[in-house]
Amino acid sequence: MARFWVCLAGAGFFLTLLVLHSRFCGSPVLRKFVFQISWRTKEIPYRLDVGWPKHSEYFTGTTFCVAIDSLSGLVYIAQRGDNIPKVLVFTEDGYFLRSWNYTVDTPHGIFAASTLHEQSVWITDVGSGSYGHTIKKYNSFGDLVQVLGTPGKKGTGLNPLQFDNPAELYVDDTGDIYIVDGDGGLNNRLIKLSQDFMMLWLHGERGTGPAKFNIPHSVTVDSSGRVWVADRGNKRIQVFDKDTGEWLGAWNNCFTEEGPSSVRFTPDGKYVIVAQLDLSRLLLAAAPPVGSIGNCSVIGTIQLADQVLPHLLDVSGKTGAIYVAEIGAKS
Repeated sequence: MARFWVCLAGAGFFLTLLVLHSRFCGSPVLRKFVFQISWRTKEIPYRLDVGWPKHSEYFTGTTFCVAIDSLSGLVYIAQRGDNIPKVLVFTEDGYFLRSWNYTVDTPHGIFAASTLHEQSVWITDVGSGSYGHTIKKYNSFGDLVQVLGTPGKKGTGLNPLQFDNPAELYVDDTGDIYIVDGDGGLNNRLIKLSQDFMMLWLHGERGTGPAKFNIPHSVTVDSSGRVWVADRGNKRIQVFDKDTGEWLGAWNNCFTEEGPSSVRFTPDGKYVIVAQLDLSRLLLAAAPPVGSIGNCSVIGTIQLADQVLPHLLDVSGKTGAIYVAEIGAKS
């Protein structure tokens, strides 16, 4: 399979835009640079947008995460480095709009949770400085709106709430918040908070059994009300009921070589997209029907260049485009 990579900054940034064809989203866009992915039954075309973004010189650090606000057509990218803007904002067409650096220490995960009445951006901060070990909510211009956790202090507490290297979060349409905490720290837990930040349920023990974790790294919710967690250290994806927190099952047969670092769904909900960081690979698996988690069934793979390390990804709900933040690319 062809291997594609775009070096976007000498500091080691790589951001790939993979656009799903009408098979997934019904809206073929960016028709140039077609390449083929081998599937079991047929060839499905993808298009690599090598021209995204229009001005790569804005990337001056190491990019760790990306979030798509499909409602407003914005792409939020968080990068690490000294004396640089930590958040870059682009249009989905690739045009740079603005950047900001307020109260962000070391970003790890980012999520855009916009409605018709509010545009919001959430960032998990794993820094050791005065802003670290928190989850912060901003408006689209970088103004700080809300802080979860105890700034600058890692911990295991629930009242007040504390984090240690919170990896990622997902905010659903009701405003409920799902948090995976942490990325190699004291905690290995999945937390659900209400929109007014009340604890609804928690799974919070390190281990290998059901509902236990070893570096929970990414979280998403599907249209059937199931919470999917990339349990990276245990080389599996675990699935829970969003309302009760009940453990529904796990996928581990697809991850014998390398655990999942990121998990998202295509807009139609038919496919699960998984990043495997150390293999420089994306997997596309068939989403299971309601009531049966079953085993992971890989439909296709996207092999990237060696050592580009896909960390976290997001999918545009409007176009089906996959944006992958990769931390290992070299110029």
